[in-house]
Amino acid sequence: MYLDEVKATLIDVLSLGDAGQRLNADSPLLGSLPELDSMAVVSLIGALEERFGIAIDDDDISASTFETLGSLADFVAAKRAE
Repeated sequence: MYLDEVKATLIDVLSLGDAGQRLNADSPLLGSLPELDSMAVVSLIGALEERFGIAIDDDDISASTFETLGSLADFVAAKRAE
């Protein structure tokens, strides 16, 4: 549902450019994208909060949230539904 918007945010925050266009729901993120380091995760969370009007608490975040683009989009969808 939010896959394309989350993907666009990820590409923007990490400055992935054309390489980011190849990402799909099954694309691994954490540990697979060198651009996604701990500081980038913080920036990405802030960008997702702003773009989707959600609040993400530290307790909400786990490695599984950032496992794939699809898991991140599912997380955003769940936060929007709260």
